[in-house]
Amino acid sequence: MSFVYLPDVFIGSTDDAHTFVVFNRPRLGVERILTDAGFTARERNGRTLYLLPPGLPQDANDRAFWDLHGLLFGKKEFVDLSWTTPWHSQGPLPGSHLCFRFADGTVTATAETDMARWILERHGFTPSPDGSYQPPSGLAELGLMDAVEYAHAHAYIMGLGSRVDLGIPTPEAIPPAPYRAPTPASGIPVSPPVRRHTR
Repeated sequence: MSFVYLPDVFIGSTDDAHTFVVFNRPRLGVERILTDAGFTARERNGRTLYLLPPGLPQDANDRAFWDLHGLLFGKKEFVDLSWTTPWHSQGPLPGSHLCFRFADGTVTATAETDMARWILERHGFTPSPDGSYQPPSGLAELGLMDAVEYAHAHAYIMGLGSRVDLGIPTPEAIPPAPYRAPTPASGIPVSPPVRRHTR
């Protein structure tokens, strides 16, 4: 299963610098808020993707970032691993001091500066002999995404550039919606999904 499917809402970036939002559970009112922030809706393989193209003025990216967080904070389980929207009022963030790469169900991180290494270690990442960093052991997939998200956000707070490579080169490569069995028609109530964490 792709990491994109795990939270209620997943925010990420493709390699070609599109920002995308995937809703894995319906949420009323999102289309207007996202389109007002500059996103376009695109149907693909049974799901609606919301895309913010590269090359927009940075204030549009900044507005989209805050609109998304205002929409989602405290209401849904969501993960934001986008590297295309963060912006500091002092100007653009410097190059990628931190880089996270998702592949084969796990993640590795690399750091270019002492501060970036400190952030990784503060969030439980441990150095490997090849110079990369591994996430804390024993994490389930949502915990792994949380570890990356918190370190990624910490880098932003410290004014460091951070990139999350999801292995999705273009919007066309965003995985299609997984098949979900239809709801039983027997009238027997279906138990709601268990939430792992809520923000």
